Amino acid sequence: MEKYTTFDSRIVPLANENVDTDQIIPARFLKGTDKAGLGDNLFSDWRYDADGTPRPEFILNRAEMKGRQILLAGDNFGCGSSREHAPWALTGYGFRAVISTSFADIFRNNSLKNGLLPIIVDRDTHQQLFSLTAEDPDTALTVDLSRQTLTLPDGRKVTFPIDSFSKACLLNGVDEIGYVLGMENEIAEFEARRAA
Repeated sequence: MEKYTTFDSRIVPLANENVDTDQIIPARFLKGTDKAGLGDNLFSDWRYDADGTPRPEFILNRAEMKGRQILLAGDNFGCGSSREHAPWALTGYGFRAVISTSFADIFRNNSLKNGLLPIIVDRDTHQQLFSLTAEDPDTALTVDLSRQTLTLPDGRKVTFPIDSFSKACLLNGVDEIGYVLGMENEIAEFEARRAA
């Protein structure tokens, strides 16, 4: 996992509420444990016709949306069954952050463990972001995890919550195992003292 850095990006707005993990990545794509290619199947049932033809009206199929790293989602994003494939598909597509008013707990935890930052904002800010993207589809934001801020085009900074452990892991580019392995010397010293 790469270290999480401050970045600027334009937004992909997807106002649908209660988007569950089966809509994010349908169950038929869960057979493998390899992350490669999952981004191509992100929102597959919304994105493609039955024959695999891209639906031009779906937001991710619009040329101007390519390369955007922030998904602005509706309320209760990532509900439904637990599957790490959902954040894998989102990061595989290129998203680094998802903004919503709320996330399902399991999805939120899976995201934090896989390099995807779930940003919770208040309803007024959430509505303002959708209004900004409607007025100017090229609206860009700055995500600063170290300061836990989202900077809007007018310069206003909105803080977002994250627990200190997940924040440290993302900033250092490690998962839970990597975090423990980073303390190898301290663990060895503890074990040596304990044995004595």
